[in-house]
Amino acid sequence: MKNIVVRVEKSGNRYNAWDCNDNKYTSQITTGARKKAYENGMALEQRVNKSGKNYWWAVPMSEYEATTAPVFETSVDVPQEHAEVLNFIHNSYSLKPKGLMMNELKWKYLIRSAVRGKNILMTGPAGCGKTMAAKSLVNALDRPDFYFNMGGTQDPRATLIGNVHFDKKKGTYFSESLFVKAIQTPNAVILLDELSRAHPDAWNILMTVLDAGQRYLRLDEANGQQTINVAEGVTFVATANIGNEYTSTRVMDKALMDRFTIVEMDVLDDKQETELLQYMFPHVDVSDLVAVAEIANTSRVESNSESGKISTAISTRSSVEMAGLLFDGFGIDEAAQVCVYPQFSDDGGVDSERTYIRQLVQKYVNDGSDDDLFNVEDIDEESLSDDDF
Repeated sequence: MKNIVVRVEKSGNRYNAWDCNDNKYTSQITTGARKKAYENGMALEQRVNKSGKNYWWAVPMSEYEATTAPVFETSVDVPQEHAEVLNFIHNSYSLKPKGLMMNELKWKYLIRSAVRGKNILMTGPAGCGKTMAAKSLVNALDRPDFYFNMGGTQDPRATLIGNVHFDKKKGTYFSESLFVKAIQTPNAVILLDELSRAHPDAWNILMTVLDAGQRYLRLDEANGQQTINVAEGVTFVATANIGNEYTSTRVMDKALMDRFTIVEMDVLDDKQETELLQYMFPHVDVSDLVAVAEIANTSRVESNSESGKISTAISTRSSVEMAGLLFDGFGIDEAAQVCVYPQFSDDGGVDSERTYIRQLVQKYVNDGSDDDLFNVEDIDEESLSDDDF
C-alpha cells in the first residue's frame, strides 16, 4: 500500500494539509511541520518508524503530484476493421457538441486523424475554439486524456521528463513527470496547449516523441538514461497561434510542424457567431446577441482589409464574454468598455484604433444611429458678437 502524501495550503494563519482526494490531515501533523513544508514548497509523506509509529516527512511536490495522476482502464474499444473505422468517422458528426462551431468536413478530419493515431495541430486565431475542439475530441472518443499547458511551462525538462531530488532517507533519486506516465497510457489523447508559446527546449524534447519512426522519450536525468516508448494508440493534439500579431509566440520549427497533421479552425461569420451566442445564452435578447456578433464580424473584416483602421479583431472569446455580461445585466456599451476597448490602442486620438471600435459599438448602442462621436467643440455663446447672429 502506498504511503499517504499531502499538500499544504495556507488559509489565513492556518496551514491545512489535504491528500489528492481532499481528505484533511491537518490535525495529524504538527503545526511546525505543516508551516515549514508550505514555506519550502514541499509536500508531506506519512511514514512509519522502527517502533511502528507514524511520522510525516517533507518530500518534493512531485511526490504529491504523482498521487493525482489518473488511473485508466486500458481496454478502450477502438475500431480496428477498416469498415468499422469508416463507419465511425463518417457518423461522428453527431458527437460534436453544439457549442463547437466547426463544419462537418473538418470535424470528420479531426476524428479520422485521432482514430488513425496522427499527431494533430489545431491552428487559428486566438479565441476561435482550438482548445474547445481538442477537448471535444477527447470527449467524443471517450479515451483517457492528459492536459499540458506548454505556454505556461517554466522548466521544460521538469515538465516533460522529471526531476532529480535528494532525500535524507532515500538519497538522490529521480522522479519522473506526469508526461512520462501519460505517454505510457495506451490510447491516451495528450493535449499540448499553446505549443507555439513553448520554450525551444520543450520542442527539442518532443521531437523524438512525435516522430512516427521513433516515438520514444529518453529520460536522460535518470540513472541509466532509460528510454520510454510511446504506448500504442497514443494521439497528441496541440494548439498554436500562428501569425505576426502573436508577439509572445515563437516561430515554430518546420521539422516540428511536419510531425503534425494540421487542422485549421475557421473564423466564424456573424450568423455562426450569433448561433453560438444564442446556444450559450438563450435568455439574452436576440437583437443584442446579433449586435455583438455583427460588431465582432465587422472588426474582423476591417482588420483583414489592406487599408483597415485596426490591426487586430475581436475574437469569439471576447464575444462570448460580452454576451455573458449582457446576461448579467450589463449594456452593450458597458460590456465593450470593460472587455473590448482595452484590447485596442488609443494612440492617435480621434484616428486611433480604439476610437474606431468605440464608433462601431456606438452605432448599435444608438439603435443604428451613425452620429459622429466627435462633434466639433461647442462654441461658448457668451463669446459670440452681435455680428455672428
